[in-house]
Amino acid sequence: MYPISNTRLTRSTLALAIALSLPAFALAQEAAPAEKATDATTLDTITVTATRRAENAQNVPIAVTALDGDKLDVIRSGGDDVRFLAARAPSLNVESSFGRVFPRFYIRGLGNTDFDLNASQPVSIVYDDVVLENVTLKGFPVFDVDSIEVLRGPQGTLFGRNTPAGVVKFDSVRPDFTNSGYGRVSYGSHDTVKAEGAIGGGLSDTLAGRASMLYQSRGDFVDNTFAGTRRNKGLEGYEDMAFRGQLMLQAGDDFNALFGVQSRRLDGTARLFRANILGADGRLVPGFDPEKVAIDALNQQELDTDGATLRMSWNLGEATLYSISSWNQGDLASRGDIDGGFGAVFLPTGGGPGLIPFPAESGDAAKVKQYTQELRLASNGNNAVNWQGGLYWFKDQADIDSISYDTLAGGVPNALATQRQDNTAWAAFASVDWAVSDTFVLRGGLRYTEDEKDFTARRLFGAFGGAPIAPITVNPSDENVSWDLAGTWTVADDVNVYARVAKGFRAPAIQGRLAFANASLPASQLVTVADSEEVLSYEAGMKVALFDNRARINLSAFNATVDNQQLTAVGGIANFNSLLNADETSLRGFEVDLEAYLTDQMLVTFGTGYNKSEIRDANLAVGICGNPTGCLVTDPTIVRGGATLALINGNPLPNAPEWSTNFTARYGIPLENNAELYVYTDWAYRSEVNFFLYESSVFTGAPLLEGGVRLGYVWGQYEVAAYGRNILNEVEAVGGIDFNNRLGFINEPRSWGLEFKASF
Repeated sequence: MYPISNTRLTRSTLALAIALSLPAFALAQEAAPAEKATDATTLDTITVTATRRAENAQNVPIAVTALDGDKLDVIRSGGDDVRFLAARAPSLNVESSFGRVFPRFYIRGLGNTDFDLNASQPVSIVYDDVVLENVTLKGFPVFDVDSIEVLRGPQGTLFGRNTPAGVVKFDSVRPDFTNSGYGRVSYGSHDTVKAEGAIGGGLSDTLAGRASMLYQSRGDFVDNTFAGTRRNKGLEGYEDMAFRGQLMLQAGDDFNALFGVQSRRLDGTARLFRANILGADGRLVPGFDPEKVAIDALNQQELDTDGATLRMSWNLGEATLYSISSWNQGDLASRGDIDGGFGAVFLPTGGGPGLIPFPAESGDAAKVKQYTQELRLASNGNNAVNWQGGLYWFKDQADIDSISYDTLAGGVPNALATQRQDNTAWAAFASVDWAVSDTFVLRGGLRYTEDEKDFTARRLFGAFGGAPIAPITVNPSDENVSWDLAGTWTVADDVNVYARVAKGFRAPAIQGRLAFANASLPASQLVTVADSEEVLSYEAGMKVALFDNRARINLSAFNATVDNQQLTAVGGIANFNSLLNADETSLRGFEVDLEAYLTDQMLVTFGTGYNKSEIRDANLAVGICGNPTGCLVTDPTIVRGGATLALINGNPLPNAPEWSTNFTARYGIPLENNAELYVYTDWAYRSEVNFFLYESSVFTGAPLLEGGVRLGYVWGQYEVAAYGRNILNEVEAVGGIDFNNRLGFINEPRSWGLEFKASF
């Protein structure tokens, strides 16, 4: 057992301060030599597709951060899932209460804490030009990826679904006619094994292909100390496998077709909830051991996903026609011990650890299908006026079962509720870029969307003798016009200034998780519908190249208002979710992205985002934990309908840190025969967060700083490296469930390992 030290925050603050001071100090030391060196190492041009065209990121009037190359290889060394992206770009947070599936993304504080399997999120995940809407699809592993782009602010004109907060865009390495590939294997602590590789090249004069795969596994490193027989003896292990195959047909200069398939199989344990680990200040209690738990219910998780995409383009001379067709499906089953302990206070033998008010064991199963089709016509050439426009169609279907189990009776089901949601949407969009002069470009776009959902929920039988609930059907729909307008000014060589105003839209959302619902409530409270939300965002920024392109710094500032924001009141003693709309939410802040060669051998990157969110609705109130004095709710409370509720006016959004900061540094030592020895360090920090809509000193996540290090040797086409993740062994709660027992879940553990890579 190793206790959580009270010195951790001091240590984290010191490490962060050092990381933040390095770029400014080193730039000051190296600025003069950089100006004199005519053959000095310079930064590569970053090409992004934030506007659906390949452009220099410095010319795009959007706050965008691109992650690629060494940085991606390093920060995912330990086998982490897509949550490794948290704080790796300014104003980006990622968390999950479902483990390696169902990641929840937040940009500039705007996200959704809902844990239901049909939850709508305001950050859109786009993988190889296809939006992945359902939460079971969003966590596809990252491997053989060319780049990841984080687009901040509303992106509703050119991207297909629910983008009022922004877009996280993944682009795989595409096949070409040059034979290439790589293989990478690693072994680390907790019996972590990772193997990935890719191979591609020309199959004929017109056909090229690429196949890539990933295998990751980790042993059960958390011991379950509960003495019962019906339990997992070890927890937190997994086996995660994914594959991607692509075929490209290049028929002359005028037609290109790229067909891709991808698949994932995950078998592991669900999120590990731990009872009574949070103290009155939200910090982990003294003596907490992250490698031990005592739970009496099963914990398991399986996910299968498959998908296929066909992307085609026809060069018509003055314009190119693009077609993107996709199909994706997911099959998820997840089950866990939700009370985070064993037994219950009302039993003769009691329960533990600490207070267990009642046993809670539940599971969810979902079958999801999604289809999309886009047709887009875009002008060719570098003209004074460039344009694009098209049509988009989206359809998905989700069948969800929510099950409660009677832990005390051997885990037999004691509640079963079902949901069925069909969502159909279509849109028409257009965008124009106009080079008004050599130094000024004006951009604008419109998108018209119609969205309709058909939803039915019912309960066949309920826990604790709860009555069945007859089918409840709702059919919300809406139509909306999104738009954006931006201008980019070249005010000097290597200095661009931009301003942007954009309106984003998210369609109505539905919540009907009835397994634990009070059957006596009216249907409108059992199945809740949140009306559409709209975001109006104002943004200005500057993008500058310095010291003969040895450094880049991008700055952005924003002020946004979310009207009718969709919020989810989650959990509580009844483990019941409900949707609601806030009159208004204010978002404001700024971001900094810096990249610089301090010497020819040392490259540093730095990014930080400040986000201030505030809910503005004087009458909005939400349910709280069953024991307000136990979880120390600090908001004013009122009683409505016999229930105690917290007024949340003025509160920040949940899981929305005010600060998110990242820093990396790579120093290489050239050796003979083109070999190199290098050291790479990376750090990610996020400040304190609220776990829920109401404020509670218990359910407040402490600041979190996680650092990594990698020492490598490269010779020819080979590389061997030793790595460490979360090297300070920071252990903090990153989420909770607001039963009466101060329940939480924690971040990923410290890990070490060795890796070998060969490429050709």
